[in-house]
Amino acid sequence: MLRFLKNIKGDKVIWVIVLFLCIFSLLAVYSSTGTLAYRKQGGNTEYYVIKHFVILFLGFILMYFTHRVKYTYFSQISQVGLILSLPLLVMTFISGTSLNEANRWLTVPIINLTFQSSDVAKLFLIMYLAHVLSKKQEEIKNFRSGFLPVIVPVIVVCALILPANFSTAAILFVTCLVLMFIGRINLKYIFSLIGLGLVAIVLIFTLGKAVPDLFPRGETWINRVDHFMEKDKADPDANYQVEQAKIAIVSGGILGKSPGKSTQRNFLPHPYSDFIFAIIIEEYGIIGGGFVVLLYCILFFRVVKITTKCQGNFGAFLAIGTGFSLVFQAMINMAVAVHLFPVTGQPLPLISMGGTSIWFTSIAIGIILSVSRKIEIETKDGTEIEVLTKQPALQGAN
Repeated sequence: MLRFLKNIKGDKVIWVIVLFLCIFSLLAVYSSTGTLAYRKQGGNTEYYVIKHFVILFLGFILMYFTHRVKYTYFSQISQVGLILSLPLLVMTFISGTSLNEANRWLTVPIINLTFQSSDVAKLFLIMYLAHVLSKKQEEIKNFRSGFLPVIVPVIVVCALILPANFSTAAILFVTCLVLMFIGRINLKYIFSLIGLGLVAIVLIFTLGKAVPDLFPRGETWINRVDHFMEKDKADPDANYQVEQAKIAIVSGGILGKSPGKSTQRNFLPHPYSDFIFAIIIEEYGIIGGGFVVLLYCILFFRVVKITTKCQGNFGAFLAIGTGFSLVFQAMINMAVAVHLFPVTGQPLPLISMGGTSIWFTSIAIGIILSVSRKIEIETKDGTEIEVLTKQPALQGAN
């Protein structure tokens, strides 16, 4: 055991944050799955928490082995992975397992394991973007040789994810924009993309209202935005999930009801995934919820610190891209729970109950730790970190 702990390298603060998030996850999932257990497992309340513990443990194993891989290898892995993820997205769109009127899941034959292909594509796209940006720094301001190789895969992947999962596509697109900004892409191209993105959103919502069959999920997206804007006050069921989350938050108060004492877990449709943060606040109060927010903030701070210490462009872009994606998704989930954002269906990373989503999150954190491990090794050896390009990392956007 001691030997195993000695082999854990990288940023120790991130490891501690992961441990705290996993503890919160186990406690919250055990509390919020009681109704689900009685409905599907004959009252066996331990079933889901044991299953969740196994998933988290396997995620930790994936994180450990990923962080032992030299981060420069992810440059080559990303190219192969992105190519493989495209047909997975197409297969999901055509014949994936349907959930809430959308094909989101693929099932692995024989072992019957289901996973969201968007999780695969999201991770590989961020890795690939870090690879391209690091290689194109000398010509990054050029439209044809610098900008196009970056934006084409972003548009293709986001477009394939969009029909089934608008929020995932939007979060991924924003993450790519941030990465392009840090990677010194010309600001006029970035602002043009933001403008085109806003126009595309307006067009999608307009077409969704005019031709409902064009986008299977279009009506759901429109309703969520309308409900968030409180246009449907006459319908008491319109904001049912949000209203139940509000009750959980208010009843939690400052200190909370204490672990396992949630009542809104019996009313919220998905208290163990989409709205698990509301259950955390109900049971642990604003103090507990604030502590979870603080953990994600510290995680992002450590990622930024790793990025600034990394002399290689690829490592810097890889760490900030994966780190921003995870923390941004967490903030969106928590904003939804407190009604600061329309309902998205995004899980809370490392806390919400899930399977492959936790594993891909663990791999992403393992990649960040791999970069920090390399910095740690080079610092101890007193040698310089290998610079992957001639330009120093993170010179500024422009």
